[in-house]
Amino acid sequence: MDLQEQLAELRRRMAQASERAEAQVVQMQDEARARRAAAVAQLTQLTQGEEVRTAKGIHLEAQRLWDACAHHGTVDIGSLIELPADLFHAVSAGEAKPAPPAEWAFLDTETTGLAGGSGTCAFLIGVGRITPEGFRLRQFFLRDFGEEPSVLEALTAELSTARTLVTYNGRAFDIPLLETRYRMNRARPPFASLDHVDLLYGARRMWRLRLENCRLQQLEREIIGFEREGDIPGDQIPTAYFDFLRGQGAAWLAQVFEHNALDIVTLACVAAVLPQRFHEPASNKLDHPEEMVSMGRWLQQSARVEEALALFREAAARGLRDELMSRTLWDVSLIERRQKHWDAAVAVWSELASFANPHQALALIELSKHYEHREKNFEMALEWATQALGIEATEETRKRHTRLLRLAGGPKPRRLL
Repeated sequence: MDLQEQLAELRRRMAQASERAEAQVVQMQDEARARRAAAVAQLTQLTQGEEVRTAKGIHLEAQRLWDACAHHGTVDIGSLIELPADLFHAVSAGEAKPAPPAEWAFLDTETTGLAGGSGTCAFLIGVGRITPEGFRLRQFFLRDFGEEPSVLEALTAELSTARTLVTYNGRAFDIPLLETRYRMNRARPPFASLDHVDLLYGARRMWRLRLENCRLQQLEREIIGFEREGDIPGDQIPTAYFDFLRGQGAAWLAQVFEHNALDIVTLACVAAVLPQRFHEPASNKLDHPEEMVSMGRWLQQSARVEEALALFREAAARGLRDELMSRTLWDVSLIERRQKHWDAAVAVWSELASFANPHQALALIELSKHYEHREKNFEMALEWATQALGIEATEETRKRHTRLLRLAGGPKPRRLL
């Protein structure tokens, strides 16, 4: 076989190899499409979803209704529609305008990552609404990234009938992420016209002294009284979605839909419990002394000192852990001092001075000041200052002690002439 024949044979074999490779690629693509189609069909069945068409394309939606006679933990779903229109006024520092419950939208997202930024996508967006029939949830899902414009279009339409947006950490995460996705799709975000209430900040203010943390699922267990079973861990949610895109794990991703649904109905229940404490704190019977302290601090910052004082005293009477007890008693003493209730203030300072705590030295100094300036009892003032010096030997404490030694008739330098 001459050279030309050898070259021709080589070209023939290369052509055959290329055809086989192309056929394998086509086969793999067909198999991948078949797996994807099967996964989409299984997920659609598991979530009872349906394909929805918008002006920007198509996507999958799932809906769910908690009946008005149902309960989520200790919260009556039917009672949500009866919540006052100005419920969020106090917890939002007056930023949220009154709106009836039917015009509230509870939003939460599931994303491809927790870092945020332009590379993170919200593949599942849930919006819950309060209706006379119960609590209705609508979930918008991207079967692939190309469906994002359609999902964002549907979300805009859903929020067009709302006046108040309620989230949990949405101010820092969900809303900035969605605004980025809207802009990357050259669409206008719908959030500017909505009052936004992020319940995370109010929850921390109310429950951080009582609970280990203020994650939404912690509130769900400890405050709402609902215990999840078989919930997918949050850090596995992005993996579940990427597996689905490869045609795997539709049942696993269905758990993400359930996770999102429970987050949103829990958010609505927290909205029924938390703002009411801020809305009418004097009428609430708080069962936990830590909550009383938290509410008292909020009332104190709002210049409602009489209500704060009552809650602080009740919390102290019920019992608090040592560090919180000393801080609460210190706050009581400051209120009493500001109102010039000297006998009450002295009683609290004396109690704080009687045991080791972070405010003991401060209480001793306040007692020393009181007996020096108001009682003119320099010997007693010196006694309290001496005890304070033994606990906290600061420059200010030393100066006070030296001055009181002189005022109390202590040793004086002799005159030479």
